[in-house]
Order: sequence, then C-alpha cells, then structure tokens
Amino acid sequence: MARRGENIYKRKDGRWEGRYKSGYKENGQAKYRSIYGHSYAEVKQKLTPLKVAAPAMTTLCHLTVKELFSEWQSAVKLRVKPSTYANYLFKVEKHILPAFGGLRYDMLTVQMINSYIDDKLSSGLSPKYVADILIVFKSMAKYISKIHGFRNILADVTLPKVHRKELTLLSPAQQRQLCNYLLHDLNPTTLCVLLSLYTGLRVGEVCGLMWGDIDFDKSILTVRRTVQRIRNSIHGTRLIADTPKSRTSRRSIPIPTFIMKLLRDSRSADDRYILSNSTVLIEPRTLQRGFDVKTLSEILGHASVETTLNRYVHTSMERKIACMALLEAPSNEAYLPSESSSIAVAISPILSEQKRL
Repeated sequence: MARRGENIYKRKDGRWEGRYKSGYKENGQAKYRSIYGHSYAEVKQKLTPLKVAAPAMTTLCHLTVKELFSEWQSAVKLRVKPSTYANYLFKVEKHILPAFGGLRYDMLTVQMINSYIDDKLSSGLSPKYVADILIVFKSMAKYISKIHGFRNILADVTLPKVHRKELTLLSPAQQRQLCNYLLHDLNPTTLCVLLSLYTGLRVGEVCGLMWGDIDFDKSILTVRRTVQRIRNSIHGTRLIADTPKSRTSRRSIPIPTFIMKLLRDSRSADDRYILSNSTVLIEPRTLQRGFDVKTLSEILGHASVETTLNRYVHTSMERKIACMALLEAPSNEAYLPSESSSIAVAISPILSEQKRL
C-alpha cells in the first residue's frame, strides 16, 4: 500500500506511477520525472535507487542572509501578531545578522551553525533561548526553500536540548500568609494578585483586564487581551494591549464568590483597567498558580494538556464552577485557603514586592 510522502500512486488506467526529483530549473525549483509499473511494489523497487541518486541542487544563491531575512520578514509580518513579529525581529537583528548577515546564503554550512550554537551557549544564553533563535533561523530557511527552491541548509541543524526546571511551590502556610497579606492591604494591585491566584490568569492577562470584562450577574470574567512589552528595535520597546496569543487563550472563567464581593466593592467604569483603575496600562510581572489538570488547562488557556494529562477530556462550565467552589474561603479564617487547598503558586518575589507589581 502506498504511504504518504513516497510519491507513489495508482493511476486511473490501472498502472502505478512514481515520481522522483531529477534536478533543478534555473530559478531553483525542483524538476521531477516519473516511472511506471504494474504494481506498487514494482514501482517502489524502481524508485528507490533513483531517489538515493537524486542530484544535489546546482542553482547558486547569490543573496546574503540579511537580504533573505528581509524578504522573509515582509512575508511573516502579514501572518503573525505584532508581539510575535517584534520578537522575531529582535532575535534576527540582535543575534543572527551580526553573525551571518553579510554572508552569502549558499556559503552557510551545518558546521558553521553548530559552532554558532556552541558560542551562544558559552556566552551564557540558556539552551531554551538559543533554541528559540535557531527556530527563527530555521523558519526563514524553510520559507526560502519553499519560495525559491534553494537548499534548506538548516534542515539538518539540531536544536540544543532544553531541560525544563521544576517549579518550587508555596506551602499551604505560605499560601495563607500571602492571602492574609493581600486581604489586609486591599488595593487594585493586591486585588489583581488575588484574581491571578484564584483564577489562574497570566499576569499579562490580569494587566489587560477591564471592569467591562467581568459579568457581575454571572460571576464570570472573559479574557479578551493581554499586556506585554514588545521591542520596536534592538534599543526601543513599547507596552501594548493585544489579543491573547491563541484561540484557547480567549476564554471565560468563573470567579469565586468572596472575590466577586471584593470586585463589587471596588467596581469602576467599564473602560478602565482593574489594575490601574484608569485607562493607563501597567507593566506585567511574573507569577503563576493552578489546580485540577483538565480544568487548569482550560482556565489557564492552554491549547492542550499534554504536559499534565496527555489526553483530552471535555470540561463544562458547570465543572469549572464546581472547581472554583472548592476554593471558597472559609468564613472563620478571613477568606484564607485551608491546609488541603489545591492552590499552587510558583515562588516569586510576591511577598516582598507586592507594592511594585
């Protein structure tokens, strides 16, 4: 049976046809030829040695890496978010062009790229960040190969291995200490930290939350935007409120009753950001929290739960509300989570830097 990618298929006349790359045109596009047989096995047998002996591309690319990146950036800008484009642009200008910009593209080798990776790692950049740089470089190479037919030189480059760090979580006692601090110093900042703690909102999403995003009748908030700082160039940045990074990030989240009471007491105009209580954006900071694998995945806006469950199970709004009910604060403990609370907060400078968030 023919398999995807083999370029073998059965014709209407009953014969089997196999196609193989025979060379390249002057513009760099691949040229193909066909062979025929009475069965799939016959064609595959004929095709195997031809594929092995397929000629290498002879068309030379006289363009520099900088020129090709300029073309790629013009194309990619049309299909990605401004924040993503700014991220790409920074990595290209800061890391890739200084090393390869003036070099003719067809002069690149895998050995040169591997040496570059070693240099970046030795300079102190993390494997994750170096991998991100290479992903941008690979994206350009793939685009150029597809559009112009030039050999994808980076196809055989292996990304540095990334080791994920385990998060250290706050203990139940530390959680209560944090909640106690927040509730006894209530202001727009501490209210937003509580929202992040009990709803799993990313900090950029908390910064982008407006009063109009909260349904006070149904006790549900809707994530419509996220705040982040993006680079205009190597030396300049700007703060923007943009749509969430993916479709699953645009979501509705039920709010615990005691936090709804705090929100009602602090309610302001719909067009004001909750964090600043004005139309002014506030710079995001980093903190996390979560619970219940599937509900956590949806509330956090993850596209999948591969990192926690490796399977998909539908969670209804009723289930989400039920999970939030588990977080309801006991009336005799000043709204503090109990020892058995499932709140999990990544340790960060929260307690000492609340007023600077």
